[in-house]
Amino acid sequence: MSNTRPSLTLTLLQAREAAMAFFRPLLNQHGLTEQQWRIVRILRQQGELESHQLARQACILKPSMTGVLGRLERDGLVRRWKSPQDQRRVYVNLTEKGQQCFVSMSDGMESNYQKIQAQFGEEKLQQLLGLLNELKQVKP
Repeated sequence: MSNTRPSLTLTLLQAREAAMAFFRPLLNQHGLTEQQWRIVRILRQQGELESHQLARQACILKPSMTGVLGRLERDGLVRRWKSPQDQRRVYVNLTEKGQQCFVSMSDGMESNYQKIQAQFGEEKLQQLLGLLNELKQVKP
């Protein structure tokens, strides 16, 4: 059997699952999927975005994005509208209910980050985030 390199992509997925174990219970309490929470969080941080920009930032494929946004809109958390100048451009922003959703989850999310930091260490967590941000800049 040959010596194979450890799988970067598998290790990243496993680390993501370990981190998400802290956050899923809170998402479930609020009736949100991981994708929905990513959208709420990004819109809270960035403000209004075109749907394709939002899809890219949230790492959601465009076909899936339509369904996720539809459910968020149905639940009153986001609002979508087409540009009057170009009907192909769809914009999305948080509604007041969406803003309230983010605020109501913030303390719980911060508590989960604190739990991770307590186990992993603040310095290592900052180093990891820095390395992951550098990895995002690597181009094929």
